[in-house]
Amino acid sequence: MARNEEKAQSMLNRFLAFKNEEKKKPKEKRPYLASECRDLADADKWRLQILREIGRKVMEIQNPGLGEHRLRDLNDEINKLIREKGHWERRILELGGPNYAKTAPKITDYEGNQIVDCRGMGYRYFGAAKQLPGVRELFEKPPETKKRRSRYEMYKRIDADYYGYRDEEDGILEPLEKEAEQKMRDKAREEWNRIEAVRNAAKKTVRSGEVARVRPVFTEEEQLVDDEGSSDDETSKSKAREFVAHVPLPDVKEIERMVVEKKKQELLSKYTSEVLLEEQQEAKDLLNIQR
Repeated sequence: MARNEEKAQSMLNRFLAFKNEEKKKPKEKRPYLASECRDLADADKWRLQILREIGRKVMEIQNPGLGEHRLRDLNDEINKLIREKGHWERRILELGGPNYAKTAPKITDYEGNQIVDCRGMGYRYFGAAKQLPGVRELFEKPPETKKRRSRYEMYKRIDADYYGYRDEEDGILEPLEKEAEQKMRDKAREEWNRIEAVRNAAKKTVRSGEVARVRPVFTEEEQLVDDEGSSDDETSKSKAREFVAHVPLPDVKEIERMVVEKKKQELLSKYTSEVLLEEQQEAKDLLNIQR
């Protein structure tokens, strides 16, 4: 039994194949330039032919066993056909045909992002050509580096809540603040009253010329010990400490006058010369001025 290869090489089969080719029309060659075509139907036919060639080569380039050189050649041919398809689509549009570039399916990159303009995308890789040495690095996503935020980005997220302007809208913080404020006011008022009472008592005793006796303020523990031992006269006398003023103390106005006089003398010694100070002192002596 003859094999298929022998059957194909037989005289009868070659004769029949030659007769079939004679009946067919001679194959038309696609024009080298799309601008040479003047018929819209022919231009559409050549575009479909290019699409079939692109599909066939894209299927072939999926095989990684073809070798590096064959994969690179196939990838070059596919890119060339894609550019030629674009020329024919523009020519069809010039002849009054449809805009295939507008209605064509969207092309995406390796990350799935849509590419808007295919003409400006440059050289593309298909199938197993993406895994070739030197090409794989182009498709690897670089490691993400932590970008330091700028001052503008930090201030962009700041709103009224950051400064606490809307903290009182929930109605919880305001009553707590009022209660704490009232406690602080009462404590400050009690402290001021205590200090003012001690100060007034000291002023009265100094003006009257009596000896000022001030009982010190004890802590709570000392006060409890003092209350428990108040029955014993000797113990209570030992705990009482006194502050004795043997001379009359100056009042507040006198102290202020002395401070002003001292400041005045410092300014005069700073901005006046010694000769001027001597003349001023002589004038005070002549006028009997004691200050």
